[in-house]
Amino acid sequence: MYNRILVADGMNRDQIENLKDLGFDVIDKYYDGEELGLMCQDVDALVIRSKNTITKEIIDKALEGNARLKLIIRSGVGLDNIDVKYATKNGIKVMNTPCASTRSVAELTIGQIITIARFVNIANVTMRDGEWNKKQYIGTEIFGKTLGIIGLGRIGKEVAKLATALGMKVMYYDILGKMEGYNKYQFCSFEEVLANADFLTIHIPYDPAKGYLITEKEFDMMKQGVYFVNNARGALVCERDLINALDAGKIEAVAMDVYETEPKVNLELVNHPMVSPTPHIGASTVEAQDRISREIVDMLVEYFQDDERIAL
Repeated sequence: MYNRILVADGMNRDQIENLKDLGFDVIDKYYDGEELGLMCQDVDALVIRSKNTITKEIIDKALEGNARLKLIIRSGVGLDNIDVKYATKNGIKVMNTPCASTRSVAELTIGQIITIARFVNIANVTMRDGEWNKKQYIGTEIFGKTLGIIGLGRIGKEVAKLATALGMKVMYYDILGKMEGYNKYQFCSFEEVLANADFLTIHIPYDPAKGYLITEKEFDMMKQGVYFVNNARGALVCERDLINALDAGKIEAVAMDVYETEPKVNLELVNHPMVSPTPHIGASTVEAQDRISREIVDMLVEYFQDDERIAL
């Protein structure tokens, strides 16, 4: 029997064909809920993206009978849509593709910073409504402004590099402390970054045990009129407090690609005139998806490399 892979979401067509050429038996179809668990009873590995949520119940269903499922690969960075602890406890390895989308997310972040600094999002909307609000949309240059970055990991470092090239000053906070080799960026405490950033962006994973990173308390610490970007995880920011900060003028404008609930989002937030929303497209570039898919192929080959049933 060949190693059977269920690609429910997250791979491009060329790399699915590549898997087949390597000798894998590939099922390329979206399933969810109990039906997904049922399908996983007869596969060795599962590939998902963000549409699926792998719960305890799905894992239990998958493990009924022969308990064949041994590997779950998340196409992307975050693992918050998988019950990793329960999967691991039941002998299922969970992996992700943390590097492939770095550049794409970083470029989106820089694009969003420029967008909200120059009213690009709302000016586009009002132009389509027949309005000519030239005098109303007086923006600000990002050159010489301070960008505060919470989390100087792979994406944070790429954002810092691009922002520096555009003339921004970069200050950052990271839970791991000051980063060796990045002395051109100013390491500060979390509170100092909040208090001094003209533009603020967060690039850290979500920890359910800690909950929100940004609430009313943190918004109060920020500079008046700060521009705020969240492309990390929606659950890091209390959306109710964010709306209040926007209405009070504490936050000048917001760009966000992630939300507390997806795909059903807070319409009051996304329809706010000073919010530039996108539907979780950080990794949605041709280049990133190709890199992600190639990385998944490499993971599957490496995991099953001792199995004579694949043609290496």
